[in-house]
Amino acid sequence: MLMHQGIGLDRFNEMSRRRAVHALYECCSNVTWAAKLTEARPYADRDALMTKANVELLALSQQDIDRALEAVVHQQLSERSLSELARITRERIAEMLGPIEGYPEY
Repeated sequence: MLMHQGIGLDRFNEMSRRRAVHALYECCSNVTWAAKLTEARPYADRDALMTKANVELLALSQQDIDRALEAVVHQQLSERSLSELARITRERIAEMLGPIEGYPEY
């Protein structure tokens, strides 16, 4: 379970650098990756964030990928691969942001 859930893209774009890095670290367990995504803010939409996330995953060393996969060991993995890490990372980013239409106001 992520600590940052349903925060929305606008709120993510406006977070302090430290909080944004922390929120993204929960998604991939790599500080360098999280910092690069944070520095690229603001994102116009979710697709832009997901695209940047994938680009930066491809830039990780094999050692960083292995460490990130170790951090998600409790999740169902069909294989220990970059594609599985990318899938899990996308799912976690989506969970961090919450529904596209946002949550209803109560």
